[in-house]
Amino acid sequence: MPETPETLVRLQRDGDVAVIALCDSARLNPLSIALQQQLRAQLAEVARERGIRALVLTGEGRGFCVGADLSSINEAPDEADGRSVGDHTADTMQTLSNPLVLDLQALPVPVVCAVNGAAAGAGAALALAGDFTLMASSAYLYFPFLPRLGIVPDLGSTWFLERRAGRARALGAALLDERIGADQAVAWGLAWAQVGDAQLREQALALAQRLARLPAHAVLEARRAFDAAATHTLAEQLHYESERQRELVGGPAFNEGVAAFAGKRAPVFPGRG
Repeated sequence: MPETPETLVRLQRDGDVAVIALCDSARLNPLSIALQQQLRAQLAEVARERGIRALVLTGEGRGFCVGADLSSINEAPDEADGRSVGDHTADTMQTLSNPLVLDLQALPVPVVCAVNGAAAGAGAALALAGDFTLMASSAYLYFPFLPRLGIVPDLGSTWFLERRAGRARALGAALLDERIGADQAVAWGLAWAQVGDAQLREQALALAQRLARLPAHAVLEARRAFDAAATHTLAEQLHYESERQRELVGGPAFNEGVAAFAGKRAPVFPGRG
């Protein structure tokens, strides 16, 4: 009989919130090819399941994710292949790792990355790829690419760092070989909040449950609006906003919000069904 693949990513439900946990905890959840494949499969399940309205992504054990699986990345490629280690790395990134980040960014539900312990290298980029980054007090972000390995920060590190923290802090994170603790990450705008280690899962679920009560399209509209603002002039963005209102005002979510306001109650928005 064929061997059953080791479970490296676990998907659970807490009502209308999904929790995906990286569970190669003995190795601090490195981004092996198998783990990335399983994570993409679970993200696809979240996207398909219309009863899910928010996602928590976290790690099991002492760390969130220590990034690339360096124990295997430098293995000699097949001589008949004719490709270098760099070729193999870049090709794997373009066919698997980069799409993984784009999967997270494209999910039709809000994503809370609950960072426990170390989030290093590509794991730090993964921690920043959600809509909210919530960090345990003992957690930290670490970008060792250039100072330790002589390679550029990847998996969107350069994109997320500069947009969240600004150029000066992004360069510092990339070059100075320093861990960014939870309190510093919050101060820099890299994380939404920090919580006590023992409260991380509870607080991440509470945040995800708040997000799950939003209109089903809210997170997609917010992402698209802020992405547009990053490249638009003020006049262009004002026009963008008014055009979105042309479509959204009078829609089901807006009508429920107005009715709730008039009735002095909290709005109850339908899910993704």
